[in-house]
Amino acid sequence: MPAIVLIGAQWGDEGKGKATDLLGSRVDYVVKFNGGNNAGHTVVIGDEKYALHLLPSGILSPGVTPVIANGVVVDVEVLFEELDALMERGVDVSRLKVSLNAHVITAYHRTLDKVTERFLGKRQIGTTGRGIGPAYADKINRVGIRVQDLFDENILRQKVEGALDQKNHMLVKVYNRRAIEAEEIVTELLSYAERLRPMVTDTALLLHQALMAGKTVLFEGGQATMLDVDHGTYPFVTSSNATSGGAVTGSGIAPNRIDRVIAVVKAYTTRVGSGPFPTELFDESGEYLRANGFEFGTTTGRPRRCGWYDAPIARYTARINGVTDFVLTKLDVLTGLAEIPVCVAYSVDGVRVDEVPVSQSDFHHAVPIYENLPGWTEDITGVRTFEELPQAAQNYVLALEAMSGSRMSAIGVGPGREAIVVRHDLID
Repeated sequence: MPAIVLIGAQWGDEGKGKATDLLGSRVDYVVKFNGGNNAGHTVVIGDEKYALHLLPSGILSPGVTPVIANGVVVDVEVLFEELDALMERGVDVSRLKVSLNAHVITAYHRTLDKVTERFLGKRQIGTTGRGIGPAYADKINRVGIRVQDLFDENILRQKVEGALDQKNHMLVKVYNRRAIEAEEIVTELLSYAERLRPMVTDTALLLHQALMAGKTVLFEGGQATMLDVDHGTYPFVTSSNATSGGAVTGSGIAPNRIDRVIAVVKAYTTRVGSGPFPTELFDESGEYLRANGFEFGTTTGRPRRCGWYDAPIARYTARINGVTDFVLTKLDVLTGLAEIPVCVAYSVDGVRVDEVPVSQSDFHHAVPIYENLPGWTEDITGVRTFEELPQAAQNYVLALEAMSGSRMSAIGVGPGREAIVVRHDLID
């Protein structure tokens, strides 16, 4: 049975939770392999809406084993808050597994994230301030705290004291903040250990055994391709690999186990935080997309920047990730527009460029070249087959498919879990 990677094709918030839910009843494991609680999935089930930040979306699917793998940075307090909130709503969370090797976000990571972002002033990256970047920096600098350290007080204390030796100098001498006591960090982290212990395991071995046993495993990426630390719009990116390659290093499975890569892409484009965004709209069209698409961050509540569909970005995503299928979301948001512009290329210093420029400066100065496609006025939220869509909507989807480098296998036509049109099976 397959290993399927599900990633975002733009700058996040594409609707990955909806795509995961579409597959949920047919998979055995759903694995979060990167990021932390700096991203959110909103999943709508009937009249119930669930906002997940750290937990894999698969935790809402009965019979699925949700996994937080080694590539994730875990704020244990947030983890318990999310679990408690789901339990209060009757969701069974007992199947959750957490990697021994996942790194832990501490209070000093959150503090450093906030003060360093403010210190940047106009050069701010747009971080959520939740400590994700500093936790990943400690991981790379080999001074991080891992989940397994919470079960050995001596090792935990040594690691926290070692990390704070340097960080307290920075907090006090550079940012004029108070020093953080190692004991308060150690005490907090130790208080989580006993509740966390039953969830913790060697998740790389668990997933290997699952695949060998013929189980279907879905790897769910946080953030998106254009926020990948290597392949995104650096430095305005997240601190992990949100591409399909990140599923390998972030979970411990072998590259040749991946059977399919599904990328979720909106019928237009949004972005939260700073950084280049060629198709961004600053007029009533942008407000139309924001209002009709309810474009506000699941985690932060920040208004999302909105723009038209960017085909070069979709092609870039298809190439970087080896995309086999796109899931196109929020097509219904475009209903009522007489014409829908689509970015087909860029103009950089007067020269047409058909692909995403590798140069940061060129991409920052890229001006979109648009092709206008006819819109439609019919309500499509009740449509369940491609043939039922208005002809103009069908033509829009087919045009995006031709421009984007892979087939549009499913199309979201409304906010509910059932509001989706499936053109090609995403597993078989």
